[in-house]
Amino acid sequence: MQGLQEIPISTSCEPAKFEYTKRSYAEMFQVLQSLRQHEVLCDIKLETDDGTIIFGHKVVLASASQYFQAMFTHFAEKNKDLVVIRELDSITLQLLVDFIYSGKIMVTENNVQNLLPAANLLQLQEIKEACCGFLQTQLHFTNCLGVKALADLHSCPQLLTSSELYIKQHFLDVIEGDEFLSLSSDQVVKLISSDELAVPYEEKVFECVIRWVTHELDSRQCMLPQLMEHVRLPLLSKNYILTKVIEEPLLNNGLCKDYIMEALNFHSLGSDQLIGSTPKNIRTKPRLGDKVILVVSGSGHFENRTEWYDPKIKQWQFGPEMTLCRVKAGLAVLKNNFVFAMGGHSCGLPVQTVNVLDLSSELPCWESSVDMLVKRSKLGVGVINNCLYAVGGYDGANTLNSAELFDCSTQEQHMVSSMCTRRADFGVGVLNNLLYAVGGYDYSTSQRLNSVECYHPSLDTWIPLAEMHVCRNDVGVGVLDGVLYAVGGGNRFGALKSVEAYSPATGVWTTIADMRLPRQNAGVVALDGLLYVVGGWNFLDVHNSVEVYNPNTNTWSMLEASMNVPRRLALVIERPAHF
Repeated sequence: MQGLQEIPISTSCEPAKFEYTKRSYAEMFQVLQSLRQHEVLCDIKLETDDGTIIFGHKVVLASASQYFQAMFTHFAEKNKDLVVIRELDSITLQLLVDFIYSGKIMVTENNVQNLLPAANLLQLQEIKEACCGFLQTQLHFTNCLGVKALADLHSCPQLLTSSELYIKQHFLDVIEGDEFLSLSSDQVVKLISSDELAVPYEEKVFECVIRWVTHELDSRQCMLPQLMEHVRLPLLSKNYILTKVIEEPLLNNGLCKDYIMEALNFHSLGSDQLIGSTPKNIRTKPRLGDKVILVVSGSGHFENRTEWYDPKIKQWQFGPEMTLCRVKAGLAVLKNNFVFAMGGHSCGLPVQTVNVLDLSSELPCWESSVDMLVKRSKLGVGVINNCLYAVGGYDGANTLNSAELFDCSTQEQHMVSSMCTRRADFGVGVLNNLLYAVGGYDYSTSQRLNSVECYHPSLDTWIPLAEMHVCRNDVGVGVLDGVLYAVGGGNRFGALKSVEAYSPATGVWTTIADMRLPRQNAGVVALDGLLYVVGGWNFLDVHNSVEVYNPNTNTWSMLEASMNVPRRLALVIERPAHF
């Protein structure tokens, strides 16, 4: 008959089977919830301290909570129809039982501090995770210490880690709140002893300790020596120690006085006494994440010695010794720890070798890396998105305009588009993920350059930009607050002390205040809103002095602390733990 479909019949000897899976259990739980609300078939009543009775079914509660499962199968409550739960208030317990039957719950800032411990008690892991996720989104400097205590008390490792990180990163705001004043002495010690504390000046740590002690002076004054052990007094400025710390009457005891004398002695040490030394205790060790200026080139018998400047203590100290000696190499830092020395020349000949220094290792030393594709001395180097760019330079016969890329993630390298202009002895800066080549010298034409061009990695294209006002070879280039600076350099009359600034927004170069000294081939780095110009030379001498530019006042000042030896080429890194 038409319209009828033939039903296939199995010819197998085995019985036919078809498994059907229920699409949703929602209807079932709606029925169970309705039965509970109408107190139908309920076999358990949960009573809270305020006398509230919450009805339920043992099998439903046990299926959702290991706490109830153990209670109704292994303990005396399995034979009872009324159980008193004193640990929870009625509103919180009602929310959790409703969740077991409905699968829904509303977590708010008003109930989360009750829900989290209740979910932990009843072993409702989903609710516990929901509470932790909610608290993580609500972290603020006014509540982060309380959230951390809650996470620690109820074994929430992810929330604990997040809150601890937030506290360290927002330390200056956290210590101004009332929560900080309620911490125990052990909690304060744990906080201020952290190497990862984000504090621009150690003075703030000292001030928060005094504030905490003063809040309950009678009971806390005896704890001050224990706290001062973890305040890094040597990292405070000498003037602050003399005017604030010494004058603090609370520190008029033997152990605290010893810490003050230790700090003053540290400031009285000369550079020669600090050379090669390592911190003897936690108080003389800058915190991780602090920025320092690392200089990796020198002169004479110090040529292989790195040196670094810490703006907190305003001192230069020697760092790891380099086992590599090369001149006119390109230098770049990757991920704050890996310093790359690329090309340059050795024994008068350009090389294409690359070495890397891992400053995070206990015994930093230079290791060989992948050679460049082209021999390059007097080149420019920049880092964009984990890729090293080696640009231009001199191969011993010709000035180069070629450029190459080395991807540090994949260890792959290839040539990229060549510059519009051949250039060596030029400056390179990276701004907004674009590579800028500034000035330089063309040995083929004996011409100094004032031209500038910019490389767009996504387009693999170099674009000429506005020319500088002055030709500059061996020019230092730095980037600060979205502005590219061309600092000093040389021309046919000698080393320059003039400086120009380029803003991509305007597309023009502007002359700013001159440096105090003419400097060619100086290192230029940005640190804490200032531009540091390190070393360099003036055709006669290599400088060991440093100048600092403040863009807010358009003024230069000499850094009080000079390097231990004359230097060129500087990089900024986060301070490794072992320095």
